[in-house]
Amino acid sequence: MMAALTKKIDFIGFITVERSNPNGDPLNGNQPRTDYGSYGEISDVCLKRKLRNRLQDIGEKILVQSNERADDGCDSIRSRVEANPAMDKPLKMKDKEQGRTRIFAEEACKAWIDVRAFGQVFALKEAKKQGVDAVSVGVRGPVTLHTAVSLDPVTITGIQITKSVNNEPGDKKGSDTMGMKYRVDFGVYKFQGSINVQLAEKTGFSEGDAEKIKEALCTIFENDASSARPEGSMEMSRFYWIEHANKTGCAPSAKIHRSVSAQKKDGVETPTHLDDYIIDDSALYTIDGIHIEKYVEGSLVDCGGC
Repeated sequence: MMAALTKKIDFIGFITVERSNPNGDPLNGNQPRTDYGSYGEISDVCLKRKLRNRLQDIGEKILVQSNERADDGCDSIRSRVEANPAMDKPLKMKDKEQGRTRIFAEEACKAWIDVRAFGQVFALKEAKKQGVDAVSVGVRGPVTLHTAVSLDPVTITGIQITKSVNNEPGDKKGSDTMGMKYRVDFGVYKFQGSINVQLAEKTGFSEGDAEKIKEALCTIFENDASSARPEGSMEMSRFYWIEHANKTGCAPSAKIHRSVSAQKKDGVETPTHLDDYIIDDSALYTIDGIHIEKYVEGSLVDCGGC
């Protein structure tokens, strides 16, 4: 059995994006997400999707799998729940039966790392033929992530593209039908998150799980290449893993997250490289009661004297 998590954890990362679409907005022609000030955004949902994929790559069981990566023959959350023998007991319990919600949540957390890490809302309809009552169970996960936001406004470039062949014989549209593809020319995005010990105790999230989350964050863009995100176009350039000395934390998460900042170097108007920024983490190292691991381009460069 894995050791229980006993110390609060915060983490901070800087993501470098170059000629890539880090997170397309389907309601805006799949253009890279931006706020009203033209600052680029990568949603927490997008980051969690990539984390789930990386955890799946290293052999972990994942409940919320994307269809193209499904590795268990299941095509929905319901089929994945029903295919797990450990879920038979809570599924077959009656809706009003005492302990059903607790047992369902406990078994789900044991079965899937993304449930005990990020939480999950289970809303399954009644299946009369199988004698299964409706399920409505919510699990709060200890791992939370903020939306990643670029340090400066980003420039979005649209590229006009054409297709070279029709999909079907006799298509009325010509093979030279035009389309658009969008990218961020360059941007550095900062994100942060935390792991709450009290919630970890409830879901069974362990120290071993935390190590897997750390590994997944450091390598989050491996095996993630696509036409919109070519290999090497996105990188976790800087990453800080901060472990507190106790379960409640030696400093508020907001203070930890503010303690690492970045600003453009003097004379730089339009950044085109990470080196155009000064990343200042001096304030982080003045906070008492925390242990810091610092990673540069995926390699550990400082682990607080370990």
